Amino acid sequence: MEVKIGVQNAPREIVIESSQTAEEVADAVDKALDGSSKVFTLADEHGRRVIVPSERLAYVEIGETASRKVGFGNL
Repeated sequence: MEVKIGVQNAPREIVIESSQTAEEVADAVDKALDGSSKVFTLADEHGRRVIVPSERLAYVEIGETASRKVGFGNL
């Protein structure tokens, strides 16, 4: 699923494809915002991790799971 992370004082957002569920991402955001975790950590599909300090987290947009379409069809 696509996850967009906004960071304060950064001109661009971070966009990654994560294999984590929406609930796992939301739980990580909750922990970062309530102060129980000092960093927001998210892993992408290739095993790379994105770590953002909790005090710099502006927003997190959790997208739907994208199904891969194969072939030619009407859009």
